[in-house]
Amino acid sequence: MKLIGIGFGNLVSAGRIISIVSPDSAPIKRMIQDARERGLLIDASFGRSTRAVLVMDSGNVILSALAPETLAERCEENTQEGGSRNE
Repeated sequence: MKLIGIGFGNLVSAGRIISIVSPDSAPIKRMIQDARERGLLIDASFGRSTRAVLVMDSGNVILSALAPETLAERCEENTQEGGSRNE
């Protein structure tokens, strides 16, 4: 299981991430509110402004203070590291 740092010492399983999106659009804001109401929202932004929203295959929605580009780079690095170990 590969873990990705999403800020402030928090980690998520890279294999469980469906998407990493910006929180600015209305549909994403609705998705965040729906997850909050269902008890599936995890706020890992520690009170800072949310810059990325991670949608997990479990239905959880995770808020991060890191930019989506930063998280995508970390996922990519993790994928490359994993591939080199198997060769």
